[in-house]
Amino acid sequence: MSTPSTPARTIGRFLLGGALVFAGTSHLTFARDDFRAQVPEFVPLKTDTTVLASGVAEIGLGAALLLARRHRSLVGTAAAVFFAAVFPGNIAQLVHHRDAFGLDTDRKRALRLIGQPVLIALALWSTRSKR
Repeated sequence: MSTPSTPARTIGRFLLGGALVFAGTSHLTFARDDFRAQVPEFVPLKTDTTVLASGVAEIGLGAALLLARRHRSLVGTAAAVFFAAVFPGNIAQLVHHRDAFGLDTDRKRALRLIGQPVLIALALWSTRSKR
C-alpha cells in the first residue's frame, strides 16, 4: 500500500525524477564531455567511467522516484545522498575554472553551488508522506 502524499509533493517528485532520468541519459550521450569537467581529481575511477556510472545511477534514482510507491522515503533519502555525494564535482568545476553547461565564469559556477542544497531538500520533501 502506498503512503499518501500531497499533490505538490507528487509534482515535485515527478519533476525531480524526470530531471534525473534526463540528466542520467545526457551523461551517457550528448553531455558526456560537460560532465567530465565535473569529476574531481581524487575520484579513483577513470573520468569517463565515473561519468557513465553516475549517469546510470541518476537514471535508476529518477525511475525510482517516478515509480516508487512503498518506499518513497527511502528513495528520496538515496537521491539526497547522491546529490550530496556529487557536490564535490560542482566544487571542483569552480575551483579548477572548468567551463561546462554554459558555466563559463566563476560567478556562474559559484551560483550553481546553491542549487545542490535545493535538490537535496526537494528529494527529501517530495518523498515524505503528508502529515
